[in-house]
Amino acid sequence: MQEPLSRAELDRVVGAAVGVPLHAVRRLTEGTFNTAYALTLGDGRELVLKVAPPPKTPLLGYEHDLLATEAMCLERFAGRVPVPDLVATGTTPGGRGFLLTSLLPGASWQSQAAAIGPDERAVLRHQVGRHVAAMHGVTGAAGFGHPAGPLAPSWPEAYRRIVDGLLADAERYAVALPVPAGELRDRVAGPAVALLGVVTTPVLVHFDLWDGNVFVDLTGPRPAVTGFIDAERALWADPAAELVSLALLGDIADDADFLAGYAEAGGPVVLDDATRARLHLYRVLLALVMVVEAVPRATAVPAHAEWDARVADWLVRELGEL
Repeated sequence: MQEPLSRAELDRVVGAAVGVPLHAVRRLTEGTFNTAYALTLGDGRELVLKVAPPPKTPLLGYEHDLLATEAMCLERFAGRVPVPDLVATGTTPGGRGFLLTSLLPGASWQSQAAAIGPDERAVLRHQVGRHVAAMHGVTGAAGFGHPAGPLAPSWPEAYRRIVDGLLADAERYAVALPVPAGELRDRVAGPAVALLGVVTTPVLVHFDLWDGNVFVDLTGPRPAVTGFIDAERALWADPAAELVSLALLGDIADDADFLAGYAEAGGPVVLDDATRARLHLYRVLLALVMVVEAVPRATAVPAHAEWDARVADWLVRELGEL
């Protein structure tokens, strides 16, 4: 899915976007969708360039123009939580969208996990909680669903549309689902109406806040969260949906430090029976995204078999909880 640009193409894109020559380039390889680079400009600035897949690349239904979603999130989150500064957006001569941002200090939590002990983790998760609470102060009035639209007037309707879209993608790409598509659709249809109707205010939810998208700096006297990246899966949704990727394959109730930080900045997270029931639906949704996207992204390979099996089991388990 990733296809790198030549140095000449990078020079043209960056020169046209910021009017400064490109001095040095380093390919960033942690992601699986966009092609990304760390750039050093001739004036010393350090930026990140993200380039969308080439036209005609196999995509899921919601994955068209994801960089526009990310740009919108950067604008809406700016000043509330640490995110990269949006520098420029545009299209390459080859017809691929691009996003140019500032470079966050530090590195991803995932890449530094071995150096983060229990004490550092407690400090960092508390900070993540405070930032996520601030992030959830961004609300909308137009509707629910993927920002690129079309938006739905209610969260239950948006949820059903998203699930239907993913099941259509699964059929189109011949994805081997761990549960038949019709059974999965039936299992979520009734609960979605009954449980999600209590959510009436669309909140901008990142929906992909696993450790690879949280940047931290461990070099100072105190570990610090320096920012959040890759808001491509963002939704206008129930803020409780955020809790799923924050505790990937687990339960946010076990993360006392995150919950304490969130409570300080946004009020307590109420994990009552109603919220827990909605969380089962959101885990089903995220697991379904992860199962389906593995085929067009070509990550459904033997090297990822163990992880893919864990995600499939997660999907089955959460469906069983509905």
